[in-house]
Amino acid sequence: MNRKPVVLCPIDFSEASRGALRYAAAIAEHFESEVTVATVNDPLLSDADTLTAGEGHLAAETAQEMERFFRETFADRPKGIAHARFESATGTPPAEILGLAVRTHADVIVMSSHGATGVRKLFFGSTAERVLRETSVPVLVTPAGDAGPALLSDVRKTVRRVVAPVDLSEASARQVRLASGLAQALDVSLLLLHIVEPVRSARPGWRPRPNVDSERRDRAERQLESMVGTLPGRAKAEALVVFGEPSEEIAKVTHDRNAGLIVMGLHASPLLGPRMGSVTYRVLCLAHVLVLALPPVPVGTGTAGVRADRRDAGGIAGGAVA
Repeated sequence: MNRKPVVLCPIDFSEASRGALRYAAAIAEHFESEVTVATVNDPLLSDADTLTAGEGHLAAETAQEMERFFRETFADRPKGIAHARFESATGTPPAEILGLAVRTHADVIVMSSHGATGVRKLFFGSTAERVLRETSVPVLVTPAGDAGPALLSDVRKTVRRVVAPVDLSEASARQVRLASGLAQALDVSLLLLHIVEPVRSARPGWRPRPNVDSERRDRAERQLESMVGTLPGRAKAEALVVFGEPSEEIAKVTHDRNAGLIVMGLHASPLLGPRMGSVTYRVLCLAHVLVLALPPVPVGTGTAGVRADRRDAGGIAGGAVA
């Protein structure tokens, strides 16, 4: 029996997090499962409230505020909305969000790229970056200006096209499978994108040999076409190779191709070293679309890694569709 996916959505009561909540509910609604709505209180706020109102007052007030926020978000849809459970914590937002993901056995975290200001501020900056760098589950990041889908079927209209930037490492195969599953489920096209980065050297006077860029491009095109060839026959996929800096080119291609979802891996590049999440973080700053960030499957997981891969592909891919 397949387990229903667990969806975790951290909110800070901003309109941006309301949009993320609508996406989280769409995933949970599709699977008829719960969405866990969570918020993190600042320790200073908690201490001040305890001194003025007594122990436990802030927790009770936060629970009421979360339920009210949820009801208001779906006030026009009294029926058919996923059930919600509410969690609150006090501490550092990234650590608490990641801890909640572990405790709730979350399959995906859905969070906004930006949020409120002031003492309840959660996103963006260091919080989102730390979540992306340390998460063990996929993270769907929603743009601040996206109000979220009014109906489950609206997700397809938002996505339009899926872009999967791949670095052609071993981890790319899992990323492509999941991106293809999403594209097929949403009945949109998939674009596999590879960026050929400039070759640099710290050695004075070093120059790459002639035709090296064209050879690198040819090799990348062959690998991408091979990936496209492994996809199911009903997949609408194409490949594209461009030159430049990864984050800038990903954002540009996404805009030019009118794509609404980027599926990115958080694994380190074999050429650029362990910089997990850095390109994704920059893309989030440049491309104001949905970004699904996929953490690497730990080395040595064996069949557990295969199960995680299948859970990702089946759970997240199916969850975002009508």
